[in-house]
Amino acid sequence: MSSPKRVAIILSGGGARGAYEVGVLSYLFEDVTRMLGAPPRIDIVCGTSVGAINGCFFTAHMSDPVLGLRRLVQLWTELELTRVLGFGVRQVITLPRLAIGGLGDGSGLFDVTPMADLISKEISWRAVTRSLRRRHIKALSVSTTEVSTGRTVVFVQTAPDTALPSHPPPRTIFRAEHIGPHHALASAAIPLLFPPVRIDDQMYLDGGLRQNTPIAPALRLGATHIFAIGGSREVRGLQSNEDGAMRLRAPGAAFLLGKILNAFLLDHIDMDLQLLHRLNDMIQDGTRAYGDGFLESINGHAQRRGAPTYEHVHCLAIRPSEDIGRMASVHVRKGRFKGEPFVTKRILSLLDLGVGTEADLASYLLFDGQFCRQLIELGRADAQARKHELLTFFAESP
Repeated sequence: MSSPKRVAIILSGGGARGAYEVGVLSYLFEDVTRMLGAPPRIDIVCGTSVGAINGCFFTAHMSDPVLGLRRLVQLWTELELTRVLGFGVRQVITLPRLAIGGLGDGSGLFDVTPMADLISKEISWRAVTRSLRRRHIKALSVSTTEVSTGRTVVFVQTAPDTALPSHPPPRTIFRAEHIGPHHALASAAIPLLFPPVRIDDQMYLDGGLRQNTPIAPALRLGATHIFAIGGSREVRGLQSNEDGAMRLRAPGAAFLLGKILNAFLLDHIDMDLQLLHRLNDMIQDGTRAYGDGFLESINGHAQRRGAPTYEHVHCLAIRPSEDIGRMASVHVRKGRFKGEPFVTKRILSLLDLGVGTEADLASYLLFDGQFCRQLIELGRADAQARKHELLTFFAESP
C-alpha cells in the first residue's frame, strides 16, 4: 500500500538569487494553477537563507497562494539595495579588514537593520501560525547554523497533527518553535557579509553552510514528493575560461569570497539530489532482484534498529539555465538600478566584482528591483520549459 502523497517545496539560499525561486513559484501558482484548475497542494515548506524568507512569506499566504505570490513578485521587483542593506561610514572602514582577514568582532560587512525591518513588516507572522493551525500546510522548517558548535539547527513549526521528526540527520537537531522574523534573519545571515543573529542564548548564521538545499528535513517530515528550486546552473563536464581574463590578473579577495559562497551555498544541491536518486535506484533494483517484498523487508530491519524507514521519493528540481553571476556582471556594468543609482554604484564600486565577466559576490548582494525582475523572468521561463513535468508532478494522484 503506497503512502499518502505529501509534497514538499525546497527553497535554497543565495541572497538576491532568491528572486529566481520567486519566478519559478510565480509560474507554478499562476500558469500551472490555471492548467490544473486549482493551486497545487503543498504540504511542507523547507527553506534555508533567503529561501527561508521566501518560504515564510509563502506559508503566511497559504489561504490564497496565488494572490500571495503576486505580492511576493511585486516586493522583489520594488527592492532597492540601499533600503535592504545598510552601508555607511562604518562599513567603508571595515571593508579593508574583510579583505585581509575578516571581521574579528563577529559583525558583518553590511548593516541588516533595513532587511530586518522589511521582513518584520512584510511577513505576517500571525498568518504563518494560522496557516499551520488551520492545516493549510503540515510543517514549515527554517535551517540555521549554530555558531558555537557548527551543527545545523532546523527550527520547525508544525500543524497540530504533525509530529516533530525523531531521527535527525548527522550533526543536525530539530527544534520545535513558533517561527518568527529572527529565525528567518538568522537563516539568511551569510558569514562575513551579515552579522549572526541571537536566538535565546545562542548565535546563529546562514543555514546554507551545511544545508543549503534542505531536503533532509522534508524527508524526515514525511515528504513523498520533493520539488526543489536551486540557485545555480547545473554544470556538466569541464568548462574552460573562455574570455581569458583569469590570465590577465590574479583574483581579488571579493572574487574569491564569491566563489567560496558558491561552494558553501549553491553546490550542495548536486550531492543531495545524487544521494536521493541513488536511494531510489537501490529500492528499484532491490525490488527487481528480490521481489515486491524487498522494501518491506529492509524497512523491518531498519525499524528494529530504530532507524528511519526507506521509501521511494519522487523528485523534481528546477535550476537556472543561465549563469546568474554573469547576469549580475552585465547588470552592474549597465548601471541601471532602482532608487538611488549613484549610491548603489558607489557601494558596488568598493567591491571587487570578480575577474572577467563573473560577479558572483555581487549576485548575492544585488537586491535591486531591476536585477530581480530579470531573475524572476528567468525562473518563469525555466519553469515553463518544464511545464509537462510540473503538471505530472503536481497531479493529485500519487
